[in-house]
Amino acid sequence: MKKLKNEKELVKKAITLGAAYAKTRGVAQFEATDSAANKIEYIYRLLVHDKLIQPLPENQVSQPSMQHKLALWVDRQLNP
Repeated sequence: MKKLKNEKELVKKAITLGAAYAKTRGVAQFEATDSAANKIEYIYRLLVHDKLIQPLPENQVSQPSMQHKLALWVDRQLNP
């Protein structure tokens, strides 16, 4: 897994875009007290469910790998 140059910023943007996507779909609304880890996992699973990103193999699902997938997703959204 190759790290992106600005992965931290992309993950923050992915949380923002993912939360807006979940709210638009009417499936979730995040609270200020929700942890970033919970948001990342929920957004990752939602995007996999909606077939917007390809799932990781089940034995490779971890917080860093989910963050990386979300960073790749938002990078593709911003730079088509």
